[in-house]
Amino acid sequence: MTPDNKPENTPTAATGDAAVLKLANDAIEELKGESVQVLDVSALTTIADHMLICNGRSARHVKSLGESVVTRAKQAGLKPRVEGLDQAEWVLIDLNGVVVHIMQPVSRAYYQLEKLWDLDVGDQDNADTQSTH
Repeated sequence: MTPDNKPENTPTAATGDAAVLKLANDAIEELKGESVQVLDVSALTTIADHMLICNGRSARHVKSLGESVVTRAKQAGLKPRVEGLDQAEWVLIDLNGVVVHIMQPVSRAYYQLEKLWDLDVGDQDNADTQSTH
């Protein structure tokens, strides 16, 4: 095991999260994924170091984006775990250190993952609350 508790023989440990993140981002950019945002969540959780969140314009677009990320990951020797590809409302792809969320705009607006995982947003809300009391 490596210090970050990832098995040494995994492609993520060998290539690094930066390479996996670039792989996912390139796949999404190629098919024109929208509103791409990368969050560093390493200080918040042990499930991943980074999350990549983006929109697809429709269920078909979300599915295509997800399939593109999965295909590239497999070509790179990764073993992605995938949820939601059939429904294509919200596709989650776990690349062992990088988690990719591909969502339709309505789902992204509803779940607001950026607010959930972004410390700066939470810290700002706390500062605003404390200053009013």
